[in-house]
Amino acid sequence: MPFGNTHNKFKLNYKPEEEYPDLSKHNNHMAKVLTLELYKKLRDKETPSGFTVDDVIQTGVDNPGHPFIMTVGCVAGDEESYEVFKELFDPIISDRHGGYKPTDKHKTDLNHENLKGGDDLDPNYVLSSRVRTGRSIKGYTLPPHCSRGERRAVEKLSVEALNSLTGEFKGKYYPLKSMTEKEQQQLIDDHFLFDKPVSPLLLASGMARDWPDARGIWHNDNKSFLVWVNEEDHLRVISMEKGGNMKEVFRRFCVGLQKIEEIFKKAGHPFMWNQHLGYVLTCPSNLGTGLRGGVHVQLVVDGVKLMVEMEKKLEKGQSIDDMIPAQK
Repeated sequence: MPFGNTHNKFKLNYKPEEEYPDLSKHNNHMAKVLTLELYKKLRDKETPSGFTVDDVIQTGVDNPGHPFIMTVGCVAGDEESYEVFKELFDPIISDRHGGYKPTDKHKTDLNHENLKGGDDLDPNYVLSSRVRTGRSIKGYTLPPHCSRGERRAVEKLSVEALNSLTGEFKGKYYPLKSMTEKEQQQLIDDHFLFDKPVSPLLLASGMARDWPDARGIWHNDNKSFLVWVNEEDHLRVISMEKGGNMKEVFRRFCVGLQKIEEIFKKAGHPFMWNQHLGYVLTCPSNLGTGLRGGVHVQLVVDGVKLMVEMEKKLEKGQSIDDMIPAQK
């Protein structure tokens, strides 16, 4: 991985039936969609950078999935993958995103002032809050497909952009391959460090090639705004802090992300985006705004148990008023 154009042309010496993967024991979105007929239509296509349908599906071929866990089973190698192989990607995106149609347009709202509430989560129960997303930089192929030089160019551009931030976003970049032991331990203690992927899904897609070359972590001085460079996507942007003030975490996330995007635009490399898919990322599961929010809580077992009991009562049309804990 990744295979070059010449290799793809060589494969055309064999009949589609001889090249079509055995998906008989697979349970992923790709395997549900990729018929022999569709494989015949797509096998000789390539994106401008040389990504092929076999590159797209390799992770899903190598990893059949689990009977009860539906994985995606494919990745994009560049921005054009979603268009060149849309006959494969569109049904997968629809399946994975609840019927999202090829004609649908994605709406992204990153105006933090539109968030209602979120500043009143009890810090006695919510230990920390965070919001994160991925972003891809236009003009470069994605981690499953990029060359070493490309990956290094993404890192260089990202570090220049991040190091130009000021105020609450002023910070420092730590490259994985030249990190001191002290820096490494500090990042581990802060729960910031990411390591070489061990997931077969990521390894089979080609994302871990040349590790740790051109990968690194940037964070602001307050350790509340964090960017991973060249992990699963070009950038992973994370806003986090201790306690339950999700509103403040989201404000910092939106403001910091918009500042970064402006810098990349001025450098001639905006984030990959289009009206249909929203922000374009490596895995179809992360397309759109790509935002994930979460909190770290105590009392998970008791809380989930209570909600299950509430749900059972509601299904029977019974009241749950007496089950709702009293306000402190």
